[in-house]
Amino acid sequence: MAANSIAAFWAVSVLLVLVPGADWAYAITAGLRDRSVLPAVGGLMLGYVGLTLVVVAGVAAVVANNPAVLTTLTVLGSLYLIWLGVMTLARPAAPAAPASADPSDVPAGAAPGARILKGAGISGLNPKALLLYIALLPQFAAAHGGGSGWPLAAQIAVLGLVHMANCGAVYTGVGVLARTVLRARPVVARAVTRLSGAAMILIGGLLLVERLA
Repeated sequence: MAANSIAAFWAVSVLLVLVPGADWAYAITAGLRDRSVLPAVGGLMLGYVGLTLVVVAGVAAVVANNPAVLTTLTVLGSLYLIWLGVMTLARPAAPAAPASADPSDVPAGAAPGARILKGAGISGLNPKALLLYIALLPQFAAAHGGGSGWPLAAQIAVLGLVHMANCGAVYTGVGVLARTVLRARPVVARAVTRLSGAAMILIGGLLLVERLA
């Protein structure tokens, strides 16, 4: 696989990652609510690892050739996004309390394991991510990797790692920036969280209508 092919996919991946969506909303919420954004971002990465393995295993070809399966996955992902959006609106994130000398004075946030699992669900069931990995990534690998001697599975694995690296860098930056900029502005922080929740509901609803129309 040529370096210029990887660079071309990297550019496409960066543009996709920079478009705000459910992953952004979760990273912002984690930045405001948790002491560290790393468990949440790690969970998002875990979901993309799962999607990469699915594509490498060839399941993506089966799903892409079976519209009913793809529709079912997209509907489930859309409903999950809508549910997350509703929960976010119901419980908008507040900036985490600053550290104190007595740890018992600081309210305990969600366990890191719970944040990781939730992040994996968000990215793994994100309809946009499903369509990217199932529809775009294999075609890109086939188009740009032909004649290089690389097996298709290896090409997809490399491109999946490139996309995960982009996601990790951007989402960590989003979470840290939200924590730094909004921590001293609880009213703005809650407004941003509500906007994120509304965005998740809107994205899930649009994808649901598009898939079922």
